[in-house]
Amino acid sequence: MINVLIWNEFRHEKCQPEVAALYPQGIHSAIGGYLMQDEELIVRLACLDDPEQGLSEEALENTDVLIWWGHMAHGEVTDETASRVCRRINAGMGFIGLHSAHHSKVFRQLCGTSCNLKWRHGDRERLWTVIPSHPIAQGVPEHFELAKEEMYGEPFDIPTPDEVVFIGWFSGGEVFRSGVTYRRGAGKIFYFQPGHEEYPTFKDKNVIRIIRNAVHWAKPAENAAQIECTNPAPLEV
Repeated sequence: MINVLIWNEFRHEKCQPEVAALYPQGIHSAIGGYLMQDEELIVRLACLDDPEQGLSEEALENTDVLIWWGHMAHGEVTDETASRVCRRINAGMGFIGLHSAHHSKVFRQLCGTSCNLKWRHGDRERLWTVIPSHPIAQGVPEHFELAKEEMYGEPFDIPTPDEVVFIGWFSGGEVFRSGVTYRRGAGKIFYFQPGHEEYPTFKDKNVIRIIRNAVHWAKPAENAAQIECTNPAPLEV
C-alpha cells in the first residue's frame, strides 16, 4: 500500500465562484476522489489552514508520496514547513508538484533556482509524450489536448531535469517542459505543468492517469535511506 497525502492551499475555491463551481470540495478532493479508486493507495487530504499547515512531522512520517497544489498563498507556507517537507523528500518521500507548485517554497528549495517562466491565460495545449516507455507515461497516448489551460512557456528556470517525460505545445506557439523528473537524496520528484484552477484540467482522464502513474513511480524504494556522513574503518588492512 502507498500512503498518499494530497495537499492544497484551498484558497481559490473559497474566494472565486467560478473555481468553486468546478471544484466545490477543492482541487485536492477532486484528485483524491480519483486516486481513492486505486486499491493500492491510501489517500488523505490536507490544506494550508489545517493545524501545522497540514504538514506536521507526524503527517509527513506517514506519507509515502506528497502531491502539492498551490498558487496564491506560497508566501504563507512557513520556511519551517517547507524545510520539513524537503527533509522528508531527501529521506525518501516522493513529491509531485502540480502547476503553480513550481513557485512553491518546497520546489524552489529543491531546485535551487527561481523556477520562473512565461505565462498567459486561456490557450489550447497539446501535450506530447516524450518517453512512452516511462512508468509515468503508461496508458497515456502519444499526444492529447486540453481545450483551455494556462500557458507556461520557456525559458523555465529549473536545473536540467533527469528526464523530460512530457512536452507541452500551446496555441500561441510556445513550448514547455511540462513533465519532468528529479531525484533529491532518496526521494523522487515529478513536476507536472497542467492544472490551472479556472479550467477543468483535473477532470481530464489523461491528466489524472498521469498523476496516478506518478504516485506509483514516486513511492519510496524499499532500501530508501538518507546517506549518512560516516567515518568507517578500512575494509583492507
